[in-house]
Amino acid sequence: MPQTAPDLSRNLKNRHIQLIAIGGTIGVGLFLGSAKAIHNAGPGLLLAYAAGGVAIFFIMRALGELLTYRPVAGSFATYADEFCGPFAGFVTGWSYWFMWILTAMAELTAIGIYVRYWLPEVPQWLPALIALVVLYGTNLLAVRVFGELEFWFALIKVVTIVALIAVGFFVIVFHAGELGATASFSNLWTHGGFLPFGIGGVLLTLQIVMFAYSGVELIGVTAGEAENPAVVLPRATNGITARILIFYLGALIIIMALVPWTQLSPSVSPFVFVFGKLGVPGAAAIINLVVITAATSSCNSGLFSTGRMLWSLAQRGQAPRAFATLNRQQVPAAGIQLSAAALLLVVVLLQQGKGGDIAAAFGGAGSQTAFGARSGATFLTRATAVLGALFVLGSLGLGLMEKNGIGGSVMSGVAAPATSKSAVPALPTTSAPPPIPAAAPSTSGTSGTSSGSAPVAGGSQSKTPVAPGAKKGGGR
Repeated sequence: MPQTAPDLSRNLKNRHIQLIAIGGTIGVGLFLGSAKAIHNAGPGLLLAYAAGGVAIFFIMRALGELLTYRPVAGSFATYADEFCGPFAGFVTGWSYWFMWILTAMAELTAIGIYVRYWLPEVPQWLPALIALVVLYGTNLLAVRVFGELEFWFALIKVVTIVALIAVGFFVIVFHAGELGATASFSNLWTHGGFLPFGIGGVLLTLQIVMFAYSGVELIGVTAGEAENPAVVLPRATNGITARILIFYLGALIIIMALVPWTQLSPSVSPFVFVFGKLGVPGAAAIINLVVITAATSSCNSGLFSTGRMLWSLAQRGQAPRAFATLNRQQVPAAGIQLSAAALLLVVVLLQQGKGGDIAAAFGGAGSQTAFGARSGATFLTRATAVLGALFVLGSLGLGLMEKNGIGGSVMSGVAAPATSKSAVPALPTTSAPPPIPAAAPSTSGTSGTSSGSAPVAGGSQSKTPVAPGAKKGGGR
């Protein structure tokens, strides 16, 4: 059943969508994960971000075309269902929900770590629980509240990066301050070369790079609630190139030009290190606040997108019907509640002292590099692997059950092409009888009975090869 979203309110304005697009591009991976990536690849990391950026560009351009064709909240899951089949839409939608749940768990863990930078005596689970409750409450309100939150969250990240690029460029060009004497773009290739670890080092950082790019697809999820999707969505997707060039490549070039990459520690944010070298008072506290904002924004987006995805799946009969309902604010509250309940698991794990395991298991690209929070990923690594395997096997098993007619309606749309194909053989029966005025009413009247129409057609053909029928047949 094709999905439409007539009940979702289109209250996300142009400024909301544009900042959500920018904020989705900038995540914790840039502020923290880039430290480990620089340590593993050196300046060659720029090639990894450029290659990943090219892939993201083509993905987002393709998604943008589909969004203008059909701007719905289900986004790529709906398109997979429409063009590849119901099972593809089912797996895409549920795997996207699963991915965001795991990501939000990592972000809540990160919030607990970063808050303890100022309040070390506070248990790690408490800030995570407070953040989850607040974000859960705001997501149950109108979608405009989500848009406003993301607008300001993204603005904080943008201001931080633009300030670093502007001040850093000034120091490099005019050799100002303490870093001015050594700051130079030649630092990109004079300390072991541009590729100190070869192309292999660049390839090994691609996982970190693609993790940093995660979230750009949020533009698609907002499509069902954009105020003017035909204008806003193309503008947001077309700006992906500028965002990658400025916020990723631009920031990393300035950082590694200001400070030789060999001086950067893999366990300290390069933004903290560079702002400290620039003499910015409280640089670590400022970046810590920005990272908390980025983690909170990611978790907020996770609750938003998972709620809409469950609503979209339920609209197509691929999730329980309860998720297809909206509250009075036209928000899919049931899906948000399920996602929030799943995220409570991370609070329980943190309360049991599993914070280091979560950071190591889920935050390999960023969370564990905050302030040296590292630990063996024992329990949660195994738990994640088991949950992922069960999810994949369950999805395949459910799909096979539905294909064989056992269960609900996940594969209910597969029968549609068969009915359309079965109608094709009936077309020649309408064109086969020649246009004899006397026989025309009888053939049209007996289109539903093939046994009765065959003799009429046969008889008419045998009697009329000499007259107009023969001329028409010869003309064809």
